[in-house]
Amino acid sequence: MDVAVVVTTYNRPDALAAVLDGYGEQTDQGFELIVADDGSTDETRDLVAAFRSRAPMPVRHVWQEDAGFRAGAARNRAVASSRAEYIIFTDGDCVPAHGFVAGHKRLSRRGFFLAANRVLLSEACTREVLAAKEPVQRWDWTDWLKRWARRDVNRLLPLLTLPDGGWRKRDPQRWKGVKTCNLSVWRQDLLRVNGFDESYEGWGLEDSDLVIRLLHAGVSHKSARFAAPVFHLWHKENDRSRLARNQQRLEELLHSEQTRANRGLDQYLAPAASPV
Repeated sequence: MDVAVVVTTYNRPDALAAVLDGYGEQTDQGFELIVADDGSTDETRDLVAAFRSRAPMPVRHVWQEDAGFRAGAARNRAVASSRAEYIIFTDGDCVPAHGFVAGHKRLSRRGFFLAANRVLLSEACTREVLAAKEPVQRWDWTDWLKRWARRDVNRLLPLLTLPDGGWRKRDPQRWKGVKTCNLSVWRQDLLRVNGFDESYEGWGLEDSDLVIRLLHAGVSHKSARFAAPVFHLWHKENDRSRLARNQQRLEELLHSEQTRANRGLDQYLAPAASPV
C-alpha cells in the first residue's frame, strides 16, 4: 500500500524539526512525507531541505503563498502532488509515536477513515523539549509518568496499544472530536468528496466539514485510538474571529446531504485524476 503522510506547517520551524525527527524514527519507513506549507518563510524551506538530505523516506515540500490561514488549501495541494493510495494527515506541531504510521496502516480498511488521538504537552514542557531538542518519541513509561506527575502532559491512556477489533467500528457516524492532526483516509474517498472545502475562512471546522462529507458519502468512522498517538506541542490559541461563520456553514452541511467540497481538491488535479 502506497502511503503519504501530510504534515501541515506555518512558520514554526522548531516544532517542525521535532516532528520531522519523529518521522525519521518510525518503525515503518514505507511512506512518503509531504510538508504542506501554508506560506512559511525560507527558514522552513531550509529545514525541510536539510531533513530531506538525510531522511530514510521521500520528502516533498509543497508551499503556497501566505494569504492568511489556509490549511485546507495546503492539504489539498499536498494530496494533489502525490499518487499515494492512502493519506495520513497530521500537523507540524504533533510529534508521532514510533508506531504512528504502522498503526494507521495496520488498521486501515476500505470504506472507513481512521481517527486517532493525541497527548497534549504543557507550555512549560513544550518550551523545555524544544530548547533541549529532546526526542519525545523516545520517552519510556518512566518518563511519561514523571511528566504526568508534574502535570506536563494531560493524559497517559493514549499511550496504551490495543489490537484491532469490532469495538473500533462501534461508532461509525462519529464526527465530533475527529481532527486532522491524526486522521487517515483513502485517496479515492478524498477524490469522491473533493478534499477539503476551501470556502472555510480562517481557523476552525474545515476538518469537521471533511469528515461529515465523508460520512454523507458512505465512508464510516473507525477508531485508531490506542494504536497511533501523536504528542501535541503547546501553542497559542489561533485567531477565532471567523469561527462563528464557519460554525454556521457546518450547521448547514449537517442538515444537507452534500458530499463534495464547493471549492476543493479538483482545482489542483489533472482532469484524468478527477472522479468520474
